[in-house]
Amino acid sequence: MKGFFAHLKGDLFGGLTAGIVALPLALAFGVSSGLGPSAGLYGAIFISFFAALFGGTNTQISGPTAPMTAVSMLVISGLIAVNEGDVAKAMPIILTVFLLAGIIQIGLGLIGIGKYIKYIPYPVVSGFMTAIGVMILITQFLPALGYYPKEDSDFVKTFIPQAEEVILEKILKEEAEEGILVLESFKETIKKAEGISSEQVQLEATSLAKNEASGVIGAIKSLPNALSNINYLELALCLITVVIIYGFKKITTAIPSTLVALVLVSGVAYGFKLEYRPIEEIPSGFPKLYLSMFSTFSIGAVMPYIFTALSLAFLGAIDSLLTSIVADNMTKTKHKPNKELVGQGIGNSIAALFGGIPGAGATIRTVVNINAGGKTKLSGMIAGILLLLTLLVLGPIASQIPAAVLAGILITVGIGVMDYRGLKAIPHMPKIEVVVMIIVLVLSVFWNLVYAVGIGLLLSCLIFMKKMGDVTAENSKIEPLNDAEDHDTDEQSDQEETIIPAELREQTFIKHFNGPIFFGSTSELQQLSKQIPSSAKYVILRMDRVPYIDQSGLYALEEIILNLIQNGVKACIIGIQKQPLYLVKNIDIIPDLIPEEHVFNDFDSCMEYVSKIIGQKN
Repeated sequence: MKGFFAHLKGDLFGGLTAGIVALPLALAFGVSSGLGPSAGLYGAIFISFFAALFGGTNTQISGPTAPMTAVSMLVISGLIAVNEGDVAKAMPIILTVFLLAGIIQIGLGLIGIGKYIKYIPYPVVSGFMTAIGVMILITQFLPALGYYPKEDSDFVKTFIPQAEEVILEKILKEEAEEGILVLESFKETIKKAEGISSEQVQLEATSLAKNEASGVIGAIKSLPNALSNINYLELALCLITVVIIYGFKKITTAIPSTLVALVLVSGVAYGFKLEYRPIEEIPSGFPKLYLSMFSTFSIGAVMPYIFTALSLAFLGAIDSLLTSIVADNMTKTKHKPNKELVGQGIGNSIAALFGGIPGAGATIRTVVNINAGGKTKLSGMIAGILLLLTLLVLGPIASQIPAAVLAGILITVGIGVMDYRGLKAIPHMPKIEVVVMIIVLVLSVFWNLVYAVGIGLLLSCLIFMKKMGDVTAENSKIEPLNDAEDHDTDEQSDQEETIIPAELREQTFIKHFNGPIFFGSTSELQQLSKQIPSSAKYVILRMDRVPYIDQSGLYALEEIILNLIQNGVKACIIGIQKQPLYLVKNIDIIPDLIPEEHVFNDFDSCMEYVSKIIGQKN
C-alpha cells in the first residue's frame, strides 16, 4: 500500500490533468458514436478507473478513442437500423456486444495473445489510423454545418413511399407469424393498413432518412443538402472552436486547449442566449446498470454479432498496446501486455454494464499524464474519479454544451489522428507497402474497418513471404572453397573484432544485424540501447548481412539512432546493402543522423577512422 501511494503528488497532478483532457473528448466521442454524450462519459469513467487498476501499464490513461468510437459507431448504427430506428429497443443488444468484446479481451490476455500484437506491420497501422481520421472528418461535416437530415422535412418526404412499404411489410410479417395471412382474404391486412396513421409513416420515414445519411457514404450523399441548408451560427461555433484549439496551443500547453475551447465557446453561446443546438441531456446522478441486456438475452440474438465483438476486442487490444509502447519509451519501463489486455477487458465490460461505449489506451491522455508527473496506476484511477465527480456535479451544465462545439473538437481529433509520418513517406517507401497502406485506407473508409485490417495483414504476410523467399534464393549459391575463403565469414568478423586496439574497446560497441529488419524484429531492435555500456562513445552497426528492411524496421532503426545521439553516442554503419541504403537516405537518416563520413564499406576503414578521432581527442 505504501508503494501504491509513493508518488501520490505526481499521480494526483497527472490524473487530474489527464481527466481534464479526457472530458471534452469523452463527450465528443459519445455524440459521434450515436448513443449520446453520456455514453462517452460513462465509458471514460469506468474504463479509465478499472483498466488502470487491473492493467499492465502503470501510466496508461484509458477511455473512448477515435478508432474504437469509429467501429462502435458502425455497430450502433447497424443495430439501431435493424431495430426500426429505436435506440431504446436496440440498446440491450448493443451493450451485449460491447460486454462480449470486453470478455473476449480478458480471454485474449489470459491465453497470452498480447505478445503477438507487435507483429502488425506499419503500413496496416498507418492506413488504418489515417482512415479513422478521414472517417471522423467526413462524418462531422453535417453537424459542423448545422444540418441534421432527420429534421429536413423535404429530405424526409422522399422516404415516405419507402416508409409505407416497410410498414406494410411488417404487417404482412406479423400476420404470417400469427397464421392469419391467407391468399383468399386480405381483410385483416386491409384493416390494419387502414389503421396506419400519418404520424407512423412520418416516424418511419424519419428513421429511414437518418439511416440513409449515417456513416461516411451517407454523409457524402447528404453534403449537397447540407450546403443548401447551412446554419451559419452552428458553423461559426464549430470554426471558432477549431481556431481556439489550435491557437491556444501556441500561447501555452499548460492548460488543455480543447477544454479552453469547450468552456469559452459554450460559455459565450449560453451567456448571450444564442439559439444554438445543445447536445443531448446528460442524466444526473450515478450511472445506472443496464440489467435489461440480461433479461432479454438470447443466444440466437447475439450469434450474428460474435465476429463484431471479436473485432472490437482485437482493435481495442491493438490500440491499447500501441499506447503502452509509447508509455514505455517515455518512462523507460516495460509494460505487461497480457495483463494490460485483461485490465482493458474488465474496464470495457464494466463500462458496457453501465451503458458506456468501449475504449482503449489513449495515447494523448497517457502522454499528458506522464508529463504532468503520473507514475503509477493511481493516476489513471484518479482520472476516472474526476470524470465521475464532473458527471455528478456538472451534468446539467454540461448538457448545455453546443453540439457544434463537439463537432469542432472531433474535427481536430480527426486531423490529429491521421498518420502524417506514413503519408509523407509514401514517395520513398517500397511501392508494394504503399499499395497495402492505401488498400487498408480506402477499404476502411468506404467498406469495413475490421475487414480492411484483416486484408492488410494478409497482404503484408504474403508480400513478406515473397520477399524473404527472393532474398533466400539470391543468397543461396555454391562456390569453390577458394572463392568462399575470400568472403567475410562469421569467423573472420570475430577475428577482426578481437584485434581492436585496447584503447577503443571500452569506447566502442559493435552491433551485428543478421538477416532482414522487418516488422517482426522491431521489438528486439529497440532493446539495443539497453545493451550499450555507459563508457561507449561509438556504436558500429554492422549491416552487411541485412539484405532488406521494411518501413517498420526503418523507423525502429531511426529511433535507435536518435536515442544514441541523445545519449551522446555517435553511430557508424558498415557494409550497408543497396535496398536499406536507398531507404535510409530517402528519409534522411543519412546524412541528417549519420554523416556520410560515418558510412564505411569494411571494418578496417571504420576502425582506422574511429582510432584517428579518439586519438585526436586523447
